Amino acid sequence: MQGSANLNLMIKAARKAGRSLVKDFREVENLQVSVKGAGDFVSRADTAAENIIREELMGARPTYGWLGEETGEADGADPTRRWIVDPLDGTTNFLHGLPHWSISIALEHKGEVVAGVVFDPAKDELFWAEKGAGAWMNESRVRVSGRRNLGEALLATGVPFGAKKTLPATMRDFARLMPATAGIRRFGSAALDLAYVAAGRFDAYWEREINAWDMAAGLILVREAGGFAEAVREGRDIFESGTVLAANSDLFAPIAKILRQPE
Repeated sequence: MQGSANLNLMIKAARKAGRSLVKDFREVENLQVSVKGAGDFVSRADTAAENIIREELMGARPTYGWLGEETGEADGADPTRRWIVDPLDGTTNFLHGLPHWSISIALEHKGEVVAGVVFDPAKDELFWAEKGAGAWMNESRVRVSGRRNLGEALLATGVPFGAKKTLPATMRDFARLMPATAGIRRFGSAALDLAYVAAGRFDAYWEREINAWDMAAGLILVREAGGFAEAVREGRDIFESGTVLAANSDLFAPIAKILRQPE
């Protein structure tokens, strides 16, 4: 596997955290039948995984900034570089013993994501990309799908849980997109959804309420695989908006037109 020193560092950190999480994942099924449940155990597993990643990355690059789901944001002596990390994307799946969750690590340079790793330890699928070097899954290069007809397209999304403010808009998206497409999936890991767009498994993905650590690595995967990834609202900064639409070049515009319709 060829890559920069930073990319290789990211892959090493992802695999190390993955080994820890897989070990914990094997315990989840046993905990489901306990009175207390698996929630506290999974929270500790999540935090432990982030600590492993942070130790690996910051130990090697102590001047870089940091943004992690569990440990928050910290400025670095080098203001131009920042790690963006989600140690366990798909926590609810993990909690319920569903083998669909991932580790997401991105490197941002001067406001642009320049390298990304999304690791699915349960399936041993490592998606990675670096600016100008294409997108890969393990040792094979990946590309976005070649579908041009929206009626044949399989889409993925994230549905807000609880009473989040974007639920009505997401329901409108479903009503508008489902009749026009081959189907919509909600798998529960945004990082993997974006990786699957990069690999051509999904034709597009959108979400209206998403954090930077959930999508940062996936953005460069999609773009290096030949796709487009932007905020749902045209012209908005993707991290500031907290929204994303990713698709191949033929389907991006028709899907964006539907999502950007007035309420």
